[in-house]
Amino acid sequence: MANNLTYESKKLGVMYFSVAAALLGAQLLFGLVAGIQFVFPGFLFEVLDFNVARMVHINALVVWLLYAMIGSVYYLLPDETGIETVGVGLGKLGFYVLTLAVTVVVLVYILVQVGPANHATLWLINEGREYIEAPRWADIGIVVVVLIFLANVYLTAIKGERTGIITVLMADLLALAGLYLAGMFYTENISMDQYWWWWVIHLWVEATWEVFVASIIGWALIKTIGANRQIVEMWLWIEVAMLFGSGILGIGHHYFWIGTPEYWWEIGALFSALEPVPLVAMFVHVMYDWGKEAGIKKGAGEKPMMNNTPAFMWFVGSAFGNFLGAGVWGFFHTLPQMNIYTHGTQFTAAHGHLAFFGAFAMAMIAMFYMGVQGTTGKKELKMTFASKMGFALLCIGVVGMTVSLTIAGYGQVMVERAQMGATWEAYFISQNSHWFLQAMGWRLVMGVVTLVGFLYLVYDLLTIRNSKVNNQ
Repeated sequence: MANNLTYESKKLGVMYFSVAAALLGAQLLFGLVAGIQFVFPGFLFEVLDFNVARMVHINALVVWLLYAMIGSVYYLLPDETGIETVGVGLGKLGFYVLTLAVTVVVLVYILVQVGPANHATLWLINEGREYIEAPRWADIGIVVVVLIFLANVYLTAIKGERTGIITVLMADLLALAGLYLAGMFYTENISMDQYWWWWVIHLWVEATWEVFVASIIGWALIKTIGANRQIVEMWLWIEVAMLFGSGILGIGHHYFWIGTPEYWWEIGALFSALEPVPLVAMFVHVMYDWGKEAGIKKGAGEKPMMNNTPAFMWFVGSAFGNFLGAGVWGFFHTLPQMNIYTHGTQFTAAHGHLAFFGAFAMAMIAMFYMGVQGTTGKKELKMTFASKMGFALLCIGVVGMTVSLTIAGYGQVMVERAQMGATWEAYFISQNSHWFLQAMGWRLVMGVVTLVGFLYLVYDLLTIRNSKVNNQ
């Protein structure tokens, strides 16, 4: 592993990481605003309303993860291919174009917010489609940037060495880019429109993103603990087979609610639960082998390989956070017998918070530390007090929010659905129930804990290179 930024591609990756970290901060800040508004509805009323705060919160999540993912690929490409990324200058241009577009879009979200709901609004302000609200001009800009990115990856892989990890990434990135196009048109039939919308929203997450994260974690395990490449790549191909299959079928747990046949309930619930299994299996297999090798080395008086402890800590958290958030929390509320009551409640938000954090955010934060190690040229990066506090508080905060939202969802199900039959009156009564309000209060407290954890994380990323533990 090149522990310094001798490649321009790695420098570009670190640039993407920097913007991703800033957008993560924005996501948490606007999420905190939305959390306050749940408890105090008048907070920033007609200045930054809940629908705007929520929109920025969710879109910042999607965009910062995409930044971190693109940065991760640029960072690992030289290591896997053995050459400088082809077209890295064009890649830098794409970075500046994307960053300018994101800045303008966020300012429009906050300052303009709404328009007259005509074609000008679609092009300049907001397309009005949840999670992919970006105006049409920004959509086109994103497509151009992604095409540059894809060209760079493919040309580099063709010119240099092509490992199993790179081959999987090539297939996955093509699918990731192609699925975005499903969100760039609309139909007048709402069921059909929602069908294509879910192909972007759900399949990005439950197929292409899952495969992507598995590839990144596999590469990182090779670099940080010397994991066996054959084991990693074997599980990656199993991941591809299961996730592309289970992701496409797993999307079916949404379909019943947009007018498709009931059999999608069972198909969707079963296959969506299988998605985290290969990643956890790969991690357990790798760790078992590493543990055996570490025992042998210790017996011989050697030190087991571990050259980036903070990154490894976050990768471990990601593997099992993925299983809990995407697997367990996803499965128990998408089962048909449950989903008829839980659909559209805070159960969904609980699943979303833990799944996104566990499956994707933790892995990308780990890549931030890989980038820090690259910028310092240190052969080994150790945890500091701030590393531990950032990890602990972020985990406690997100898990706390998940539990709070689960309790709120339980209150909704019991009052709004089971007792009162899912009427509008029932909805408003459940929103004012003791359990719901208390849970939302705790969600706000846990949101503050999460933000404090993020501040520790940023402090650590900026100072870990100069800490005593890393200068001994």
